[in-house]
Amino acid sequence: MKAKIREQRIPGVEKEQAKKYPVLLAEDDPVSLRLLEKKLKDWGYRVFKARNGKKAWELLKTARVRIAILDWMMPALEGPELCSRLRQIRKPHYTYLILLTARNTSLDIVQGLEAGADDYMTKPINLMELQARLKAAHRIIELEENLLKTQKKLQKLATTDSLTGAWNRRTVLEFLREELNRYRRGGPPFGLLMIDLDHFKNINDQYGHQAGDIVLKQLVQLIKINLRNYDRVGRYGGDELLILLPGSDVYHTGLVAARLLSLAKETKIRINQRLQLGLTMSIGGTSADSISKPKPETIVQTADRALYLAKKLGRYRVILFGDSVKLPVEEEDHG
Repeated sequence: MKAKIREQRIPGVEKEQAKKYPVLLAEDDPVSLRLLEKKLKDWGYRVFKARNGKKAWELLKTARVRIAILDWMMPALEGPELCSRLRQIRKPHYTYLILLTARNTSLDIVQGLEAGADDYMTKPINLMELQARLKAAHRIIELEENLLKTQKKLQKLATTDSLTGAWNRRTVLEFLREELNRYRRGGPPFGLLMIDLDHFKNINDQYGHQAGDIVLKQLVQLIKINLRNYDRVGRYGGDELLILLPGSDVYHTGLVAARLLSLAKETKIRINQRLQLGLTMSIGGTSADSISKPKPETIVQTADRALYLAKKLGRYRVILFGDSVKLPVEEEDHG
């Protein structure tokens, strides 16, 4: 026989906060389910309800539930098994789990917590205690959300160039290795472009490094908006950029390079109210299908040799190489 819920006078609940945390209420006793559902809604929660473990499991997997109140004993799946299953799958948000049980021995409590529950309550349910535990759940969820935000910021700092917002050198080379692995497994080819601004050193010398920074940032933005959303733009070093083009053979890699060359020529970079700068760039490139035994370092070196030749022949041009071209790289100021 299901235990009754013991009523007590409940202090005010912050309903605006409760709205952020949808609750799953899984309870097979209709009276307890109805009473708890009413209280949760009175406190401001959006409530999903289930009368058995199977329905609760479906809601846990698909609904954006942030807190789940699970009865220990239910048809189909019991509360501890639901906890265990949920902890074995990946969800974008953490779900705080509270087990309801008439069991109160230390062994039962340990079993529930080891299954993945965050908290437990013994029946009959004290509503004041339930509200306090829900507030504790809010704090844990908020801590988890803040931790995720911090991790995302750290991830961004670790993978992107702070000036331009492009991927940093280490990250874009990692993307290159991933594409190469996909290509070796029978995937489509990919292209790699290495871009260098023509006479960039002159911009820094004549207008200052702040002007050079503005040019680089705006150039990266120009390139990004004219590529596909899954193409990768990385800062290789200084004013050199690497562009990874998944699914592009040597022909399409050349088309992209020619388009970017023309776009840069047609664009004026605004430095301030009185100063606008035109710019050109040189591009070297290659593709996985133009190299017989592609390796990450070979692909980058081939694009770099092509860029070197583009610079040597007078800048403002595209050169694409395969591995049959053996032009030596000499020391040169690419400014």
